[in-house]
Amino acid sequence: MAGSAHRSISLPIVLSVVSILLTVAVLVGWVLVVQENLSLTREFWSNRWMLAAGIVSLALVISVLVLFSVSLVGQILEGRRQQMFIDSVTHELKSPLASIKLCLETLDRSGVAEHQRTTLLRMMHGDVERLSVFVDDILQASRIAHGLRSQTWVMTDVTSLLRSAIESIRRRHGLPAEVFALHAPEKLETFTDPTALEIILKNVLDNAVKYSSEQPQVRIDVQAVGTGHLEIAVRDHGIGVDRTQLKRIFRRFHRAPDPLVNERSGSGLGLYVVHRLTRNLGGRIRADSAGRGHGTTMHIRLPLGAPMAHPGEGA
Repeated sequence: MAGSAHRSISLPIVLSVVSILLTVAVLVGWVLVVQENLSLTREFWSNRWMLAAGIVSLALVISVLVLFSVSLVGQILEGRRQQMFIDSVTHELKSPLASIKLCLETLDRSGVAEHQRTTLLRMMHGDVERLSVFVDDILQASRIAHGLRSQTWVMTDVTSLLRSAIESIRRRHGLPAEVFALHAPEKLETFTDPTALEIILKNVLDNAVKYSSEQPQVRIDVQAVGTGHLEIAVRDHGIGVDRTQLKRIFRRFHRAPDPLVNERSGSGLGLYVVHRLTRNLGGRIRADSAGRGHGTTMHIRLPLGAPMAHPGEGA
């Protein structure tokens, strides 16, 4: 299967390169023939506009071939990413549904102790939460891809929103409070869309936990930068990101080609949603990592204060 996918990309690349080389060879051969037979060109020189038109035409042909090659390869890669997304969706839906079904079948039996019922209900609640987050990511990605926005801009306390997001992620993964270390002012307000910002923070914090070891440690630093921006840095000590993947991880459906990444559940949509929502809020996000095994830091930079117009407008 992998060999077939590789050939599907190689074939258009090879055909396009061969076409471009043949076109260049024709052009070079034409120039050499003219140079070796200057007597034949005297009549041509009286029609220089024809020569110019021929050169421009060849340049256009080469440009079209290059653009076609880039577009075709891009579509093939997008198709592959979508196929990987479908596979991950199948897995993401199948696992919690199977767990919920098993829990319901167990609860349906007679003689189940009360503490067992509590445990099973807690497990089902966790699976439903996992499905809910997953579906929310898909819906957000779909809305973003189609340019749909529904934003409400109000003065928002970023510190309070972070505390709420941390508590939500802590409960979702069943973690003790000391896993998260928040370093932020008691109150830091900015004019933004709190719903979008909450989605951003929860996705980044969830990734920090998910791609960490069994005992994650996440540090969140919030500070005003200058007079016009605030920066949120989320640092983990997890599996890290290869330097070649630091920008690619924000692409839709992309997951780093790392066995440690594939061991974790994911759709390749979380960071895409984070990236696009951050841009809609007038900010930007970047990832820093020293490489595999050295953890990752997500830097989120947002406008601070109450701007005259929404930063995301026209983006």
